[in-house]
Amino acid sequence: MRSALGCLASPRLADMMKSMSVTPAPSIAVPDRRPTDDELDAFGVSHRGKVRERNEDHFLLSSVHKVMRVRATSLPFSDALERPSGRLGLLGMVADGVGGSRGGEEASRAALETIAAYVTNMTQCVYTADPTAADAFVKVLQDAAQRTHESVVARSKENPLLAGMATTLTLCIGVWPMMYFLHVGDSRCYQLYDGSLHQITKDQTLAQELVDSGVLKPEEAARTRLAHVLSSAIGGMSTPVVGFVRLRPGTVTMLCTDGLTKHVSDQQIEHRLKTMTSAEQVCNALLQDALDGGGTDNITIAVARAILKT
Repeated sequence: MRSALGCLASPRLADMMKSMSVTPAPSIAVPDRRPTDDELDAFGVSHRGKVRERNEDHFLLSSVHKVMRVRATSLPFSDALERPSGRLGLLGMVADGVGGSRGGEEASRAALETIAAYVTNMTQCVYTADPTAADAFVKVLQDAAQRTHESVVARSKENPLLAGMATTLTLCIGVWPMMYFLHVGDSRCYQLYDGSLHQITKDQTLAQELVDSGVLKPEEAARTRLAHVLSSAIGGMSTPVVGFVRLRPGTVTMLCTDGLTKHVSDQQIEHRLKTMTSAEQVCNALLQDALDGGGTDNITIAVARAILKT
């Protein structure tokens, strides 16, 4: 069972924001044009696995659009006028609840509900002002992390059965021509480009901290129990990391919880993404790989790519 340090006593929000870091990801070439809606291929799947009694993971994939809201009109059928237009971005996120109880599922759901509403609204505002303002989008994600942390902490205080609940959170939003990400915990964001798999996020676990300090080698860290002890989680001791990477045609982005990476190697993930025929096909293939490998945890996978038409 996974655990998180500090889940029973969350830090002051000012301290959380002070420790938040911003990490630019490696930049790659910008495509000539933004993909249209029908050129986007995205799919996600979440499974309880073979061992757990419930699924504490949640995921979301959503387009972010400009929206016209009718406030008053004499026209009939005004509902037909309320439709999205002008896609601003593609939002994807996964969350893995901590605690092995009702609290874990509630924490991951609360995190996604809170951050989806905030990021969507603020993305519309920022994009309208300046769609190339990288600093503004970074600030949106920093603020979103704080609000999400507040929401999870507040819900845990309202119900004694939810005391100490926490969750991982990994989010990416493609706002042409950039992809921004927010990361807390050990759910991961990968990208496949130039024929190679790249892990965009770094696990926030005690094992990874020992690797960073030179105490453990990466292969040793994967075998220790500390690989499943979070050093950062929404609702607990939280140190969000925000970063960004430029987008290019052909890049495949994948978000996943550790229920996948416990049983499926990076080499196998790379092979699956290189040979994928669709986002749905590769999600289902990777899910089956994780189940065949043991399925000891909840498994969540979300994949998105752009297929530019000539």
